[in-house]
Amino acid sequence: MTAHVKEKAKPLCALAIVIFLGLASRKYPFLFPEFLGKYPGDALWAIAVYFALKVIFSNKPSGLLLSSALGISYFIELTQLYQANWINLIRENPIGHLFLGTTFSYIDLAAYTVGIAIMYAIEFGIKLASRKH
Repeated sequence: MTAHVKEKAKPLCALAIVIFLGLASRKYPFLFPEFLGKYPGDALWAIAVYFALKVIFSNKPSGLLLSSALGISYFIELTQLYQANWINLIRENPIGHLFLGTTFSYIDLAAYTVGIAIMYAIEFGIKLASRKH
């Protein structure tokens, strides 16, 4: 296996796990504390965007990818304020719904921020741990 393939394999596996957890959080909400509602799925969605960017742009710094993932998540949430027939038809499709959502919510923006903050803390912890070794 080449170094390039190995470099892509970790974030690709992480992306698959995060997508699985995100879908599970909606299908089996009892897996998470009830007071969190649907928001673990939103936080995981932003994390999935981060890992997708990491697969595509593996040579870019994590900070840039994290901020880009947050920006993309915010942008897609803001597009939910636009309710034209053509985009609503896309949103009615299960895949379109997963990618575009349907209803704008300020709380979703907070959930995305929490998800990216968690990923930032994990990335920061990994960097600190690697410096000690």
